[in-house]
Amino acid sequence: MHSDEFYLQRAVALAASNVAGGGRPFAALLVKDDQVIVEAVNTLHISQDPTAHAELLAIRAASQQLGPRLEGCVIYASGQPCPMCLSAMHLCGVTRVVYAASNQQGEPFGLSTAAIYQQLALPLSEQKLAIQHIPQPAMVEIYSDWKACHEPG
Repeated sequence: MHSDEFYLQRAVALAASNVAGGGRPFAALLVKDDQVIVEAVNTLHISQDPTAHAELLAIRAASQQLGPRLEGCVIYASGQPCPMCLSAMHLCGVTRVVYAASNQQGEPFGLSTAAIYQQLALPLSEQKLAIQHIPQPAMVEIYSDWKACHEPG
């Protein structure tokens, strides 16, 4: 059985390799039952996709193999997951996250997402991003239809 340190060292090595190839210093492994299911690196520099974070790419690839629920899986990341990645981990049921570099360590290099975490902790009305809710009555029926199609039995 491999240790957290073992998997973190692999994530760090992948991050270093990504930097050497012109990318950002982010990599992630998704592990289940002591088996690496996916290794991924941040590919923003290639795809120009701002969501192409290593953790999201690992979740996407693992879901193709394991399905959309990733209970029992651990993500090992070179850096502290950003709010987007952390939210995705919650949504798909990842059991645990282990990371090497904190936001505080990344701050001097412009690699911290602490400010986004701070924004998300505020009520919607106080966030810098303009967020507007315009209720649409049809959505109640659409949600009801969805639930009826997905209820057991």
